[in-house]
Amino acid sequence: MPRPKKWRKVCCMPKNVEFVPAGEDFRPSDAVVMTVDEYEAIRLIDHEGFTQEECAGYMKIARTTVQLIYNEARKKLSVALVEGKPLLISGGEYQLCDGNEPFCNCGGCMRHRRACMERVKGDNLQ
Repeated sequence: MPRPKKWRKVCCMPKNVEFVPAGEDFRPSDAVVMTVDEYEAIRLIDHEGFTQEECAGYMKIARTTVQLIYNEARKKLSVALVEGKPLLISGGEYQLCDGNEPFCNCGGCMRHRRACMERVKGDNLQ
């Protein structure tokens, strides 16, 4: 019997799940499909600046698994950009964060609340 899959922790769902090149008709059959856990790896490593080790701890999976997920996500991004294909984000083996983590970007944790407070302060200064 195979070992059960380990769910990857994801902070929150992406705000946008469809990216279509300008002036193109959207055909789902042509789209590149990135999973939510692949999106999360890209978000954490490239956008948030996490190392693969930190990303692994955050997503509660092995570093080697993060490396595989990240490499696959980068391949999909390159195909979408270079070949001008639509990119969809859906599916994958993930579990949304419950909001009780001390270091994530979801609605209930300290880091998110601190970022929101800084954003509000910045808006009030303008």
